[in-house]
Amino acid sequence: MEEVLPHRVAQLLRDARRVVIFTGAGISAESGVPTFRDDLTGLWARFDAQQLATAEAFHADPDLVWGWYEWRRARVRRAEPNSGHLAITTIESRIPDSTVITQNVDDLHERAGTPATIHLHGSLFAPRCMAAAAHPATFPDQPDGEAAEPHEGRRISPPRCASCRELVRPGVVWFGEALPEAALTAAAEAATACDVLLTVGTSGVVYPAAEIPRIAASSGATVIQVNPQPTPLDRIAAINLRGSAAQVLPTLVAAAWR
Repeated sequence: MEEVLPHRVAQLLRDARRVVIFTGAGISAESGVPTFRDDLTGLWARFDAQQLATAEAFHADPDLVWGWYEWRRARVRRAEPNSGHLAITTIESRIPDSTVITQNVDDLHERAGTPATIHLHGSLFAPRCMAAAAHPATFPDQPDGEAAEPHEGRRISPPRCASCRELVRPGVVWFGEALPEAALTAAAEAATACDVLLTVGTSGVVYPAAEIPRIAASSGATVIQVNPQPTPLDRIAAINLRGSAAQVLPTLVAAAWR
């Protein structure tokens, strides 16, 4: 970890009035959540992303697509928030004007105690109706046993919306779809207004989400990157901390609020 951590970074965090924490796949991977493409393994390796993560794929074979997303959702359920997620909730408790923005589609921030995460790419736990109005749908309760743990490669029929009887689809952003306008607007506004932006475990190459740290930097915020590897965000980050979220964030929190 960089020598600057216990001094400059801790002071920046303590002095900040508005903080944004922007997270990517790296923080979830530390909880054992596979990345999108890493989940195309075993029997699912017969398919590519275009067969499973587009609206066209869902219309062509809804049972196949819903089965894969139920498989993914079951795997996320078995994961637990790690010390990086918990450190973020501590930052939120110390700096009330904090905003967590994530590219992840799991619920690990919420389970760690973050009350209102902005999900730029949607969520496995926020399905919506396929009707033109695309309203949120109540997710059916899953019974114990086999239905709650889908077999790898298994097709599962998606439920119908209770109010309009249209099919319910996964609440994630598929290839070819725009990011949720309200989430993207809220994220951009938070990045524009913050003093410090922590970017954690993201590659910085998936757009338009990757614009969020750049918006903060161009608005005068201090961007601090936490990532084991160099990324394109190195160039805009004032400080680059090499390490994983679970390693770096608890140390940062301890240094800031001894």
